[in-house]
Amino acid sequence: MLKNNNAILILSDGKTFKGKSCGKVGTTYGEIAFNTGMTGYQEIFTDPSYHGQIITMANAHIGNYGTNEFEIESNSSQIKGLVVKKFANHFSRYGSNNQLLNNFLVKDNVVGIQDIDTRALISHIRENGAQNAVISSDNKPMEELKTILSNSPNMKGLELASKVSAKSAYEVGTGKFKVALIDFGVKKNIIRCLNERNCLVKVFPYNVTLTEIQSFKPDGIMLSNGPGDPEPLTQSINVVKELVNLNYPIFGICLGHQILALSQGLSTEKMHNGHRGINHPVKNLVTNKCEITSQNHGFVVKRLDVDNHPGINLTHEHLNDNTVAGISIDGKNAFSVQYHPESSPGPNDSRYLFDQFIDNIKKVIN
Repeated sequence: MLKNNNAILILSDGKTFKGKSCGKVGTTYGEIAFNTGMTGYQEIFTDPSYHGQIITMANAHIGNYGTNEFEIESNSSQIKGLVVKKFANHFSRYGSNNQLLNNFLVKDNVVGIQDIDTRALISHIRENGAQNAVISSDNKPMEELKTILSNSPNMKGLELASKVSAKSAYEVGTGKFKVALIDFGVKKNIIRCLNERNCLVKVFPYNVTLTEIQSFKPDGIMLSNGPGDPEPLTQSINVVKELVNLNYPIFGICLGHQILALSQGLSTEKMHNGHRGINHPVKNLVTNKCEITSQNHGFVVKRLDVDNHPGINLTHEHLNDNTVAGISIDGKNAFSVQYHPESSPGPNDSRYLFDQFIDNIKKVIN
């Protein structure tokens, strides 16, 4: 059994939970959010879109199948902290590549808290909205924790893509189609999905210039997922606007979707508590079919802006709250979705979007 210190979780509105430590012993802070997925915790923890956040897992048992070096979406854990009900001290999967989740978290300096009522916490977040929180398991005085919490930055207006983007360009795979991927915090499985479709992918940093992209002579442009507020990324928004005007085939995912929307004069807004999980229902308004999707976002494109813009088509709608889940641009080869079609973890209902992107490329180059 692992030795666990006393730990405390404090929310900005004063709500407090006491439990035991898991992961690294220490103190951490960030925006608290919750994920409704039943599996795939390792992919969640390593998703760059979660950078700067404390994640509460709705599933009661976390860590029971350990971790594996092949089930990560980036080079390390991205979350600032972890909140769980039951934290496994052993795992049921065999193999030399597997290890305890606690060891994985300690290696990546993730501070966590276990043995708290996560149902009560999630209900509180649902009612009161996303907010900053602090987790501590190293006996810091309460007043010091409150000071740390009061000084923690708000996610609204916070630019985080630069924290997770590639520092320099690199290529992955070989193939017939050349795709320039702008990395705002890309998940590895997006690159794999493109490689599987005969694409040579060149990954560019988030602040890439139009000239640098054009020098690669790409057949298509991928705008990746990523963390934080999209509005501060003004340089990226301007570059994407130029790429749209040049009529490149463009596919945006999550933060990339929001940046594509901003490049066309639409606005984004922070959600009350966001969409995070692998069970979100979306309707494709073009095919009239529904799909179960993997989602992770705290910002959304304003629905009213989409409805009032004559050059923007609403292609996908979230069925729980009618928010914007996908758009396309009239007369251009550009489309985007708010969710994750690479879906790891999650269902495969939306993988067709990668095929749609490749079809758009084929129309241009043939």
